[in-house]
Amino acid sequence: MALHLIKMAVGVADLAELRKLQKLRRQQRGKSVFFTRNMPKRVEELLDGGSIYWVIKRQIAVRQRLKSFTPIVSKDGEKRVAIEYAMQLVPVMPRPCRPFQGWRYLTTTDAPKDRPAGVDSGEHLPSKLAKELRELGLL
Repeated sequence: MALHLIKMAVGVADLAELRKLQKLRRQQRGKSVFFTRNMPKRVEELLDGGSIYWVIKRQIAVRQRLKSFTPIVSKDGEKRVAIEYAMQLVPVMPRPCRPFQGWRYLTTTDAPKDRPAGVDSGEHLPSKLAKELRELGLL
């Protein structure tokens, strides 16, 4: 069974901004990666169909398929892990999420479902209204 990661998209206001930021980083780095200090212990499960779920404004909003985990040494001599992911953003049904640092494991049963085509998650609504609707469980 696949295992997933969940990570905060710090400083990102919405899905469009995440897309723009990732495109810029891909141009700079040559591939779609983010860096972390520690290698996940359950890499095989993560690569067996796992995704990275991004939390935007305290809502799990989107996921991307995980592709690889590569240990590296940064320019300052620190050991890091480059986590590569697919560029395709798959919107999910938004779900509230409290802030945390780093990344966490997310089981398939706990992961939000993909958003069906044609279902709006509120991204086209004024942010205050969308937030209130989410808090009420109506969006």
